[in-house]
Amino acid sequence: MSVHLHWFLPTGGDGRTLVDRHAYTDGGIRRDRITPVSGVRAPDIEYLAQIAKAAEQLGFEAVLTPTGTWCEDAWLTTVALTQVTERLKFLVAFRPGVISPVLAAQMAATYQRISRGRLLLNVVTGGDSTEQKRFGDHLGHDRRYSRTDEFLQIVRGVWGGRPFDFQGEHYQVEGGLTALPPDPLPQIFFGGSSAAAGPVAARNVDVYLTWGEPPEEVKQKIDWLRGLAEKEGRTVRFGIRLHTISRDSSKEAWATAGRLLDDLDPETVAAAQQALGKSESVGQQRMLALHGGSRDKLEISPNLWAGVGLVRGGAGTALVGSHAEVADRIEEYHSLGIEHFVLSGYPHLEEAYWFGEGVRPELAARGLLDAGPAPLDGVPAANGRPASAPGGAPLLIAGGR
Repeated sequence: MSVHLHWFLPTGGDGRTLVDRHAYTDGGIRRDRITPVSGVRAPDIEYLAQIAKAAEQLGFEAVLTPTGTWCEDAWLTTVALTQVTERLKFLVAFRPGVISPVLAAQMAATYQRISRGRLLLNVVTGGDSTEQKRFGDHLGHDRRYSRTDEFLQIVRGVWGGRPFDFQGEHYQVEGGLTALPPDPLPQIFFGGSSAAAGPVAARNVDVYLTWGEPPEEVKQKIDWLRGLAEKEGRTVRFGIRLHTISRDSSKEAWATAGRLLDDLDPETVAAAQQALGKSESVGQQRMLALHGGSRDKLEISPNLWAGVGLVRGGAGTALVGSHAEVADRIEEYHSLGIEHFVLSGYPHLEEAYWFGEGVRPELAARGLLDAGPAPLDGVPAANGRPASAPGGAPLLIAGGR
């Protein structure tokens, strides 16, 4: 089992700070409690193209693209970026509550043809009722997962190439059809820590994605999902969402983490924690519990730093250390059964290079990476997609962040 490395596309903006204007202060609507920061980069298409091209050149397989009020639309942004990249895949986030499953299946099929098989769908069930209501979705937490369950059944059904009928609590479809099914058919990834999420993952997905908790807690999740999947007669693979701060020495990496922390004043942290504490997401509550809102003892496990979660919603931990130390931690998670690593860092362009040029060679030397596809220059397309993309493109279901 090889390690699969993915990066993050900051379609809500980027910069040299941990301040996440999307996650707090009335969901980002009011900005008066946020201390002004320098070095903030707008998510214009030119900058996002720099990150996408860097990720591709550095050997990342895909970039995760979030969804939400404060992000650029993931579908439109990433389909534009397929035109300036060759093999990089895109994890396109969207919400089942605001789009028809038949339309989503059709959009995915079209995207696969445009991109030559480089789409990964990120179906976001949603853990924040305030955010969901902005999009017209008024279901409660558990019913949103029930709807996701039905949504995935329909998507799979209409990808069969024949009229598909479905009668459920949330959807009723008669003769649903994707006339030209996507090729390859997407695999399914999923994230969710609640009791309502587990059975949905066990019934529907290929890969379960967790945020970056300490290894012993990640193992508990893996055991939990494996048990549920076995009851369904299925097997599930696993992935993890983490930030990284990797440097030539451990001292340099921790100094960078310290600088990011020093940029945060108490008011900023308090505002973020107040807003994040209202989240219905069990995964978000687990992230908050790792640090309790305190700056003390943020290294919650060797080289695992919870400082990001003081102000950022979603994934709140980072691997911090020398390139070899970060590779050690990836190898440790891999030994538990983690296969996909969805990574990010501040700023995303520079940190992609730190990781790609520092950690990736370490992982390759340990035999944890596949050789990867050959360059596409001069290689003709086969069956409508490039020779480097013969396999399935994963469908990722998670918070998108």
